[in-house]
Amino acid sequence: MELFSSILSLLSGLAIFMYSMKMTSGGLEAVAGNKLKTVLQKLTDNRFKGVGVGAGVTALIQSSTAVTVMVIGFVNAGLLDLHQALYVIMGANIGTNITSQLIAFDIGEFAPILAVVGVFVVIFTKNKKFKSIGEIVTGLGFIFISMNIMKAAMEPYADDPALVSLLSKMDNPLLGILVGIIFVNIISSSAAAVGILQALAMASAGAGAIDLQHAMYIIMGFNIGTCVTALLSSIGTTKMAVRAALMHLFFNVIGTLIFTLLAVFLPVAHWVELLSPNDVARQLANFHLVFNLGGTLLLLPAGELIVKLVNIVVPGDESEREGQQYLKYLTPAMLRPDFQIAGSSVYITAVTNEIKRMLEKAANNVSRSLRAVLDNNDKVQQEIDENEEYVDYLNKEISYYISHCLTQDLTEEDALTYSALFKITGNIERMGDHATNIAGYANMLQNKGLKLSEYARSEVESMIDIIEKTVKILTHNDGGDIHVRVAKAEQRIDDMTDQYRSNQLDRMKTGVCSGEACVIYSEMLTDFERLGDHMLNIAEAQERVPEPTVGRRGRS
Repeated sequence: MELFSSILSLLSGLAIFMYSMKMTSGGLEAVAGNKLKTVLQKLTDNRFKGVGVGAGVTALIQSSTAVTVMVIGFVNAGLLDLHQALYVIMGANIGTNITSQLIAFDIGEFAPILAVVGVFVVIFTKNKKFKSIGEIVTGLGFIFISMNIMKAAMEPYADDPALVSLLSKMDNPLLGILVGIIFVNIISSSAAAVGILQALAMASAGAGAIDLQHAMYIIMGFNIGTCVTALLSSIGTTKMAVRAALMHLFFNVIGTLIFTLLAVFLPVAHWVELLSPNDVARQLANFHLVFNLGGTLLLLPAGELIVKLVNIVVPGDESEREGQQYLKYLTPAMLRPDFQIAGSSVYITAVTNEIKRMLEKAANNVSRSLRAVLDNNDKVQQEIDENEEYVDYLNKEISYYISHCLTQDLTEEDALTYSALFKITGNIERMGDHATNIAGYANMLQNKGLKLSEYARSEVESMIDIIEKTVKILTHNDGGDIHVRVAKAEQRIDDMTDQYRSNQLDRMKTGVCSGEACVIYSEMLTDFERLGDHMLNIAEAQERVPEPTVGRRGRS
């Protein structure tokens, strides 16, 4: 009965510990806000910044796994390249050490005060930010309370021969690492796993059942075990995202192999113990830090080799899909609930990048259809038809993903952004329809044996030029107010339409062009004018969409 009571107390302490970790992490993330996630893609232009950002963000949200999933999402959306992603992942391994360092202070006597103060703040304040701060304080208090509960549950059995014998086997590297991998996947947090190990070590401190020599291989296993969540989150994503997940695995596995060899042939455990004699909890925290920091320092110069390795393991690129209709940035994995941890910026950027592809294809079709009016053939018409099918496919798929995103818990700003993206998608689809109309006019001219006059052909060349220049403004943010520039271009298109209609009337009066060709040309001018309207609508909606910070390739 006493054993059952102790096991129940241990499980209760574990439950409180896990919930407290989640409460603290959630509070920290809420206080930091959405900018916490976007900072990952803005401060990673060299390896040192990448490591620093990864460590800082992980220290705040207390989950290297969450940061790694975010990074995979950023790679999937085209925000980060593999080099940037690797350095952020390296930094995340360092940032996750703060929990074990805090736990090692063992301020259990003051923990109830923290918990009470935090609960009062949560209950009696209406300010969201103060509530989040209250959750952080409450979570920290309950973390230490749960540690005391687990210690109390373990103390009666700390010197039990069977337990001591079992734990003594953990100094076998393979067994210790395997136990660490299994355990961390059960509780889904390496920081929490180290905390629990610290609690058990403190409970058995007198008997010495758990010391650093036994625990260090388990801690190494924790790092490998955290890769499972990231690998699962990469299923159904792009090849680049899968490579990012594999980099996380390779980095942790290589680091573990290096430290295992060092620990076998050198007195690593003894050296770390000298930093904090007679404090086993601090020893575990210090080894966790030394292991992660040392692994990063050792492998930081080898970043290029790790990237090459994952490219060999996952070969090929998107060019292999040429001729197929596919989404480049939006993937089925993004529809899974577990992917939401990546944050709204990942979804918005992925949608924005897909819309950019859609706009380029629709604009390309507009140019092709106008050129077909000048020089039509079956091959050109086939290309226009295929491109229009692609635009329709992208419209359907992007709209589906936007609809999915709108069902999530969004801020008002994000909801407005998705609405703007939906509006942009609809206007691009209409551009594709007008391109199809113009291609139809090219067929009518060809089938009826009609030709436009040289004056009209010159005007069509000018239409192509203004359309292509306006699309370039929309798709290449090269400075200046895009809305103002597109508005000027749209006014130019309106003026050109009026002028060309006037020119057409003059040509009809002088008999330069035939009546039937003039009717077709007049219809084409209507579509030309509508294209300007849709591009202006896109520019107006773009003002509500944050510009994607596409991963810069600068490295040092």
